[in-house]
Amino acid sequence: MSVNIRTSAHPTTSTLVAAWAAPVMVVGQFSLLSGIPIAVVLVASLHDRRSKALRWWTGALALAYATPLTLWLTGPSEAPSLSKYMSPAMTAVLAGVGVATAIAHQVVRRRSTGK
Repeated sequence: MSVNIRTSAHPTTSTLVAAWAAPVMVVGQFSLLSGIPIAVVLVASLHDRRSKALRWWTGALALAYATPLTLWLTGPSEAPSLSKYMSPAMTAVLAGVGVATAIAHQVVRRRSTGK
């Protein structure tokens, strides 16, 4: 009798939704609120110890988010929001890393479910 045990990570649907919501919120000028789905993805990735690749992508996303947030909060900026503080290049980088992270989660999910 053979038992097929999957050892790859399986991101949940809520993690996938959060991963895709983060770059959408950044592009939609809700950068500060995008921290919520980023936190959801980060916690889910740290909780699942089976996939180191997802942790690297999620760590990059968290770092890409934390950098402008920290600069905005600690700097002499008078911008009323994080979205207004970020330059178009910084917004593109954060959105790009968010899309890459979401794609990584999507690929891992497809491989683990066999779809």
